[in-house]
Amino acid sequence: MEAIAQNRSALKHKAIMDAATQAFLAKGYSGTSMDDIAKLAAVSKQTVYKHFADKEKLFAEIVLATTGQIEAMVNLVAGIPADADRLEENLTRLAGRFLTALTQPEVLRLRRLVIANADAFPELGASWYEQGFERVLATLALTFGRLADEGLLRVDDPLLAAHHFSGLLLWIPVNKAMFHGGPRHTQAELDHYATAGVAAFLAAYR
Repeated sequence: MEAIAQNRSALKHKAIMDAATQAFLAKGYSGTSMDDIAKLAAVSKQTVYKHFADKEKLFAEIVLATTGQIEAMVNLVAGIPADADRLEENLTRLAGRFLTALTQPEVLRLRRLVIANADAFPELGASWYEQGFERVLATLALTFGRLADEGLLRVDDPLLAAHHFSGLLLWIPVNKAMFHGGPRHTQAELDHYATAGVAAFLAAYR
């Protein structure tokens, strides 16, 4: 019976998280009420408060829960082989997957939501950045350092090189999405950004 109760509680917790994510992304933090979340989750407001003390804690858990999805990207970045003959090909493949992952509509909407509430919740915004994208950059820096040790790249500051690499890829599609309220790119454009970004990066660092 206890196991059944725990399973039921876990299902309600997930339903509340899913409903809150949907509501926050659609209405923003200030425009979302605990009543809205309870209705979307098909539970009572008392149940929502049983799982989360207040809206701020619920918002924080939703935002930080997404950082766990970054593991695949960290592993991808760490796995670039030291192959001189295929360096551009391998970096372009990485760039394509990097762009595809970070320009997904839900990722862009969450980014906008976190930025919009950064003044109210600066520690949450910092934690989301540090546990998410900053981890990817740190791993990319280690990878570039390794490739430099192998003689494939010429890198004095691996972390700065990681920022340059990601900036060359993300500047256009992410800024367009931030100002237009959603993605404004095609897959062909992402492929072009990946190819051109890697070419520019290697022109500076190979």
